[in-house]
Amino acid sequence: MTQPDQFPYPFLRPAFLKALEDSGSVSPETGWTPIHLQLEEQNSQCFMPLYLKDHSMGEYVFDHAWANAYHQNGLEYYPKLITAVPFTPSTGIRVRTNDPLDRQHCIQFLDEVIRLADEVDASSWHLLFPSSEQLALFEDPRLLKRSGVQYHWLNKEYDDFDDFLGSMTSRKRKMIRKERSEIIKQDIRVELLVGPEITGEIWDLFYSLYERTYAKRNGTKGYLTRAFFAQIAATMPEQIAMSVGIKDDEPIACALYLFDSETLYGRYWGSLGEFPYLHFELCYYRGIELAIEKGLRRYDAGAQGEHKLVRGFEPVNTHSLHWIKHPQFKDAIARYLKSEDIGIAQHIEQAMGMLPFKKV
Repeated sequence: MTQPDQFPYPFLRPAFLKALEDSGSVSPETGWTPIHLQLEEQNSQCFMPLYLKDHSMGEYVFDHAWANAYHQNGLEYYPKLITAVPFTPSTGIRVRTNDPLDRQHCIQFLDEVIRLADEVDASSWHLLFPSSEQLALFEDPRLLKRSGVQYHWLNKEYDDFDDFLGSMTSRKRKMIRKERSEIIKQDIRVELLVGPEITGEIWDLFYSLYERTYAKRNGTKGYLTRAFFAQIAATMPEQIAMSVGIKDDEPIACALYLFDSETLYGRYWGSLGEFPYLHFELCYYRGIELAIEKGLRRYDAGAQGEHKLVRGFEPVNTHSLHWIKHPQFKDAIARYLKSEDIGIAQHIEQAMGMLPFKKV
């Protein structure tokens, strides 16, 4: 299959952000008030998403301890400003521009954010999961840098899934083959659907499973509405795929992906019952096969999940930048982040030792 060179980062497409707002998933009622910023200079346009928030849910860079510390000292942490893709812990661009982004644009955005923070009495601004290039452009003495870790699958020019397995130790290779064989033993077949191939009935099942997953996890229905998924299915189908598990000619499980020219993004999954290894099949192995088929460089299967390591996903650093208005709290948070960085670095070093690949 031809590599989709025309596909931009999906989560900053106007169609994606508009679907979040049109569907009511992102709104003042849900605690995400859009106040996006745009710079216009001659033929150049730069857009940066910005939200005023009164909570820290749906961000995946956790600052609850910071909010608690403010509260314990009689100060208000909320509202705060955040530049991120709501409910999406995927690294990527945080400024969309029709020309190469430069340092001056980022300084202008930061100056405007600080001005806005004074206007709305926000305690802070948080830039979450920027790409490495935009992270470097935004770094500034006024900002604190925070590190995190995720587990991504990296495509080392594999010809197919067997070629990928061939890079592993015999023990891990056998483990994965056994897990995949168990899907066949359960009389489950898996179909990969792209764009318009995903019918309304499949979307309905997917959304019921999405709600079911959140209900089991935390008793909520999830952040996103059915209307959101209907809108992206209609407006950006060329960047959406879904793996569907089928048993007795009935779909029983779904895993949703989005993709661009370089990366496959695993987003949500759910199942009607407990089927051994089906989660690994739909969320990991089928995603890896899709990434190889499309010639993508990486597969970002979502936050958390150290069990990904033994299945070929590698630890990668993620980052965020933070402007903290209160000088004493800024100093305290800076000290905390230095200690946290040491722990993150140690974790990555240990995780690298758990990878299943043959020693070169």
